Amino acid sequence: ALPPSLSNLHNVFHVSQLRKYVADPSHVIEADDVQVRDNLTVETVPLRIEGREVKKLRNKEIASVKVVWGGPAGENATWEL
Repeated sequence: ALPPSLSNLHNVFHVSQLRKYVADPSHVIEADDVQVRDNLTVETVPLRIEGREVKKLRNKEIASVKVVWGGPAGENATWEL
C-alpha cells in the first residue's frame, strides 16, 4: 500500500508485471527515504548485469540482459533489450 503522501498515484499495473508477493517485513520503506520527482518517478541506477540470453523470434534473434537495479526500495532485477 502507498503512504497517504503518494495517494495521487494510480495503482494500475500491466498484467505481465504481476507476480505472487511473499510478505517480507524488510520490504516496508519509509516515505522519507524515497525522493519522488515531479513526474512521479524515483531514481534507480543499474548495479550489475546478472545474465545474458538470446531469444529467437521467427527469423530474428533478440538479445537481452538481466540488469539488477538499485534504488531507495532496494534491489530489483529486470530483463532489458
